[in-house]
Amino acid sequence: MVSRMGIGRITRHLVANRARVRRAFPAAALTTIARAIAASEATHAGQIRVVIEGALDGEPLFRQQTAQARALDVFALQRVWDTEHNNGVLIYLLLADRDVEIVADRGIHGRVGTAGWETICRAMEQAFARGDYEAGLLAGIDAVTHHLATHFPKHGSGGNELPDDVVVI
Repeated sequence: MVSRMGIGRITRHLVANRARVRRAFPAAALTTIARAIAASEATHAGQIRVVIEGALDGEPLFRQQTAQARALDVFALQRVWDTEHNNGVLIYLLLADRDVEIVADRGIHGRVGTAGWETICRAMEQAFARGDYEAGLLAGIDAVTHHLATHFPKHGSGGNELPDDVVVI
């Protein structure tokens, strides 16, 4: 039997749709965010990937997959782990839950730690709760940039290993 909380979550996910994602992140906002990622990566040797998922559907929803578990799946699917210096960072937003997860490859995670990423996530979630989606995501990118620039400063031209465009699922 699905718990009451589970029913509420299922309902939120079933009524969420692409239009909700477009309202929160119109095309201009996605372009601004992609530019912020590119500007960020010009200052360090790390890689940032942003994925926004409107809602879970099918099996992940009905088995009550958490945003954290889904972020781990997306981290693998987007190959964020496959960077030369193990310094890829995924910022994952599950919009139906207003839940943000940051999954970082071992090279950067070992230097920042879970508490550091959680602080960034909670600040972003507070902005999202106010409806400040673009500003919240830009602030999150800025905070991740600080850690990457501190621990993986730019040396030479380096390559862009992951696309800068925001993925919307």
